[in-house]
Amino acid sequence: MKKILIMSLGGLTLAFNSCSGSTPDGNSPTPVDTTTANKVAVWVTNGTQSKLLKSENPLPIVKAGTGSPSANLINIDFSTKLQEMEGFGAALTGSSAYLINQKLNAPQRTALLQDLFDPQAGIGISYLRITMGASDFSLEDFTYNDLPAGQTDADLKQFSIAKDQADLVPVLKSVVALQPAIKIMATPWSAPAWMKTSGKLAGGSLKPEWYGAYANYFMKYLDAYQKEGIAIDAISVQNEPLHEAAYPSMGMDSAAQGKFIKNHFGPLFQGKAIKTKILLYDHNWDRPGYPIAILNDPKASQYVAGSAFHAYGGNVSAMSQVHDQFPDKGLYFTEISGGRWATNFSDNLKWNMSNIFIGTANNWSKNALLWNIALDENDGPKNKGCDNCRGVVTISANGSITKNVEYYTIAHMSKFVRPGAFRVQSDKLSAASRLEHVAFVNADGSKVLVVLNQGQDNQKLTIAADGSQFTYTIDPNAVATFVWK
Repeated sequence: MKKILIMSLGGLTLAFNSCSGSTPDGNSPTPVDTTTANKVAVWVTNGTQSKLLKSENPLPIVKAGTGSPSANLINIDFSTKLQEMEGFGAALTGSSAYLINQKLNAPQRTALLQDLFDPQAGIGISYLRITMGASDFSLEDFTYNDLPAGQTDADLKQFSIAKDQADLVPVLKSVVALQPAIKIMATPWSAPAWMKTSGKLAGGSLKPEWYGAYANYFMKYLDAYQKEGIAIDAISVQNEPLHEAAYPSMGMDSAAQGKFIKNHFGPLFQGKAIKTKILLYDHNWDRPGYPIAILNDPKASQYVAGSAFHAYGGNVSAMSQVHDQFPDKGLYFTEISGGRWATNFSDNLKWNMSNIFIGTANNWSKNALLWNIALDENDGPKNKGCDNCRGVVTISANGSITKNVEYYTIAHMSKFVRPGAFRVQSDKLSAASRLEHVAFVNADGSKVLVVLNQGQDNQKLTIAADGSQFTYTIDPNAVATFVWK
């Protein structure tokens, strides 16, 4: 077991231990405030991997205007709060749950889950996405109401989450024990085949005559998970509704999704006083017109909490486009995967921080999620989908864990920006500086700034807020997270 380094700032305990084998006590961590007055904690990952979430010497805070500020001056206004953050994380797919539950022994599993989900001894992942039934990363095709061809079950009497109870539910229970307040989002890849025009899980669309039954399918799912002690915070109506594939998938254009929400899904949830959020779209940045079309219908929009996006097409600015028209609706970023098509650590570090973590937050997203939280050394198990996707971590046959670049990009946010934090106003730097950043204030009052240096040279920064300032020189091709009180 490696020694745990702990520093607490403003009630936020900062710790890192990549090999902890200790058993969690099942309670939420209670940080002890050992703040050093007028100091800023710094955590850095750089492109050469010589620093991987490395805790550096604390920085002194001085009175604003002391000395000569650097050319790169970041002014932060912590009094101007923007969107509230709900969390950072990845998807616990069927494949990921199987590997964690079946391919790790108990001490290995405990160590990995603590590393991923404990904000003191690990990186504090605070938001998970799970699949309702099979996806392209499951052990097999299934939904919760599969029937022989030609049969139907309008009352859903044969509904069952039994397949989830093998691996997904046990792993989720362990996660919830580590972090009881974790947010969980659920997404279907397909309705049961008997409800679809294709008569199979791959492709096709939902038949209108089954809209009511399918709305009840969601409600039964929430009830079944609640009985397992697992609360689902949000549900998106359909994963990638504009993409029909050879794996479980279902086409659903904006008109169909709007009708389903307006006439069935929304009224059912409202009538049953279900608090689970309903999210639209859940597809790429390149079609913001899809969620906008539904939100333009007040009868549908009244039931909708927000819109979810992926990053396989388009630009992150699409999220601001939706926000500008519907500022009262939430925005969520829910999927992107790394893979063997891009293996350069430094390039991946910069792209993910720029687009997914700093980029989505600066474009009003309340969260940021990557795809599979864990895959094996063969990029699986997979189910007719992506054959070279990379997990946040890789679980090898002997149970060893490899932390991929995605682990560190999540960590720079999830460990420090806790649920309930708000993004705050900060001045942008010039494009020529190659510096990008985003700032937050946590519920406990601790302050967080995440800075990315896309350039090839060291860059000196001055960070000013509330009449004080500090300076730091950030490595080239690096991300740094600053935390202070």
